[in-house]
Amino acid sequence: MDDKALFRLAKDALRNAYAPYSEFSVGAALLTETGEVYTGVNVENSSFGATICAERTAFVKAVSDGHRRFKAIAIASSGGKAWPCGICRQFMYEFGDALTVITGSDENHLEKYDIKELLLEGFRL
Repeated sequence: MDDKALFRLAKDALRNAYAPYSEFSVGAALLTETGEVYTGVNVENSSFGATICAERTAFVKAVSDGHRRFKAIAIASSGGKAWPCGICRQFMYEFGDALTVITGSDENHLEKYDIKELLLEGFRL
Protein backbone atom coordinates (compact mmCIF):
# COMPACT_ATOMS: atom_id res chain seq x y z
CA MET A 1 0.00 0.00 0.00
CA ASP A 2 1.39 3.42 -0.87
CA ASP A 3 1.57 6.43 1.45
CA LYS A 4 -1.33 8.26 -0.18
CA ALA A 5 -3.69 5.30 0.09
CA LEU A 6 -2.79 4.81 3.76
CA PHE A 7 -3.32 8.52 4.43
CA ARG A 8 -6.75 8.39 2.72
CA LEU A 9 -7.77 5.58 5.08
CA ALA A 10 -6.69 7.70 8.06
CA LYS A 11 -8.65 10.64 6.66
CA ASP A 12 -11.72 8.45 6.15
CA ALA A 13 -11.55 7.32 9.77
CA LEU A 14 -11.95 10.94 10.98
CA ARG A 15 -15.74 10.72 10.76
CA ASN A 16 -15.74 8.27 13.67
CA ALA A 17 -13.64 10.38 16.04
CA TYR A 18 -15.19 11.46 19.33
CA ALA A 19 -13.74 14.88 20.10
CA PRO A 20 -16.46 17.02 21.75
CA TYR A 21 -13.98 18.89 23.99
CA SER A 22 -11.09 19.78 21.71
CA GLU A 23 -13.05 19.62 18.44
CA PHE A 24 -9.78 18.26 16.97
CA SER A 25 -10.57 14.94 15.30
CA VAL A 26 -7.73 12.59 14.45
CA GLY A 27 -7.72 9.43 12.37
CA ALA A 28 -4.92 6.89 11.98
CA ALA A 29 -4.30 3.99 9.63
CA LEU A 30 -1.72 1.41 10.71
CA LEU A 31 -0.14 -0.96 8.17
CA THR A 32 1.01 -4.30 9.55
CA GLU A 33 4.05 -6.15 8.24
CA THR A 34 1.69 -8.65 6.61
CA GLY A 35 -0.34 -5.98 4.79
CA GLU A 36 -3.45 -5.60 6.95
CA VAL A 37 -4.59 -2.10 7.87
CA TYR A 38 -6.12 -1.10 11.19
CA THR A 39 -7.72 2.28 11.67
CA GLY A 40 -8.20 4.24 14.85
CA VAL A 41 -9.61 7.56 16.03
CA ASN A 42 -9.19 9.74 19.06
CA VAL A 43 -11.80 9.19 21.76
CA GLU A 44 -11.98 12.01 24.29
CA ASN A 45 -13.37 11.79 27.80
CA SER A 46 -14.53 14.27 30.43
CA SER A 47 -11.61 13.00 32.49
CA PHE A 48 -8.95 14.15 30.04
CA GLY A 49 -6.44 11.54 31.22
CA ALA A 50 -8.84 8.85 30.02
CA THR A 51 -8.68 10.16 26.44
CA ILE A 52 -7.00 7.87 23.91
CA CYS A 53 -5.30 9.03 20.75
CA ALA A 54 -6.03 7.66 17.28
CA GLU A 55 -2.58 6.13 16.95
CA ARG A 56 -2.90 4.06 20.12
CA THR A 57 -6.43 3.03 19.18
CA ALA A 58 -5.15 1.58 15.88
CA PHE A 59 -2.26 -0.18 17.62
CA VAL A 60 -4.50 -1.67 20.33
CA LYS A 61 -6.87 -3.05 17.70
CA ALA A 62 -3.98 -4.60 15.74
CA VAL A 63 -2.23 -6.02 18.79
CA SER A 64 -5.57 -7.45 19.99
CA ASP A 65 -5.70 -9.37 16.72
CA GLY A 66 -2.19 -10.77 17.25
CA HIS A 67 -0.03 -8.37 15.23
CA ARG A 68 3.33 -7.27 16.60
CA ARG A 69 5.22 -5.98 13.54
CA PHE A 70 4.26 -2.84 11.66
CA LYS A 71 5.47 -0.96 8.59
CA ALA A 72 3.81 2.46 8.70
CA ILE A 73 1.14 4.60 10.29
CA ALA A 74 -0.61 7.51 8.61
CA ILE A 75 -2.20 10.25 10.71
CA ALA A 76 -4.82 12.74 9.51
CA SER A 77 -6.70 15.41 11.42
CA SER A 78 -9.53 17.88 11.08
CA GLY A 79 -6.99 20.68 11.56
CA GLY A 80 -4.33 19.78 8.99
CA LYS A 81 -1.06 18.04 9.76
CA ALA A 82 -0.96 16.19 13.10
CA TRP A 83 2.06 14.58 14.72
CA PRO A 84 1.78 11.90 17.40
CA CYS A 85 2.07 13.02 21.01
CA GLY A 86 4.94 11.84 23.23
CA ILE A 87 2.95 9.00 24.78
CA CYS A 88 2.01 7.72 21.31
CA ARG A 89 5.60 7.97 20.12
CA GLN A 90 6.81 5.80 22.99
CA PHE A 91 3.85 3.43 22.56
CA MET A 92 4.67 2.94 18.87
CA TYR A 93 8.39 2.56 19.57
CA GLU A 94 7.57 -0.45 21.76
CA PHE A 95 6.86 -2.38 18.56
CA GLY A 96 10.06 -1.45 16.74
CA ASP A 97 12.18 1.48 15.70
CA ALA A 98 11.64 1.07 11.94
CA LEU A 99 8.03 2.31 11.81
CA THR A 100 7.38 5.07 9.26
CA VAL A 101 5.10 7.89 10.45
CA ILE A 102 3.19 9.73 7.71
CA THR A 103 1.19 12.94 8.09
CA GLY A 104 0.27 15.99 6.09
CA SER A 105 -2.35 18.58 5.36
CA ASP A 106 -3.64 16.41 2.50
CA GLU A 107 -2.53 13.41 0.44
CA ASN A 108 -0.51 15.62 -1.94
CA HIS A 109 1.52 17.23 0.86
CA LEU A 110 2.76 14.34 2.98
CA GLU A 111 5.76 14.23 5.29
CA LYS A 112 7.23 11.03 6.65
CA TYR A 113 9.79 10.12 9.26
CA ASP A 114 11.00 7.02 11.03
CA ILE A 115 9.73 6.77 14.60
CA LYS A 116 13.32 6.89 15.89
CA GLU A 117 13.63 10.36 14.34
CA LEU A 118 10.51 11.52 16.21
CA LEU A 119 11.47 9.88 19.50
CA LEU A 120 15.13 10.35 20.21
CA GLU A 121 16.44 7.83 22.72
CA GLY A 122 13.25 5.80 22.72
CA PHE A 123 13.47 2.69 24.87
CA ARG A 124 12.18 -0.81 25.46
CA LEU A 125 12.81 -2.69 28.69
